[in-house]
Amino acid sequence: MPGKFELKKSSDDQFYFNLKAGNGQVILTSELYTSKSSANKGIASVRKNCSLDTCFHRHTSKAGQPCFVLKARNGETIGASQMYASSSSCEKGIAAVKANGGSERVDDRT
Repeated sequence: MPGKFELKKSSDDQFYFNLKAGNGQVILTSELYTSKSSANKGIASVRKNCSLDTCFHRHTSKAGQPCFVLKARNGETIGASQMYASSSSCEKGIAAVKANGGSERVDDRT
């Protein structure tokens, strides 16, 4: 089963999306947007930038857990990963975003 985007509304009436892998696991969570239109533009930006390794910025949290941020070519953050137990798991997460980020499926839950 291919991945998909889930578009949601937060408790304070902002919009965000999750990119889910085919197994249903969240692999990327967006920033909050003030409009649904802006959130949809964020989804389009994932589609445009997810194939470029240079758009993935790898980090280590203060607790020592690897994670990544997907940024557009203009440097704006599009979304972030969960914290991973190892660098290899983080790289698998990046590979999952690359494999599923081009999905045209959007599950609008707003």
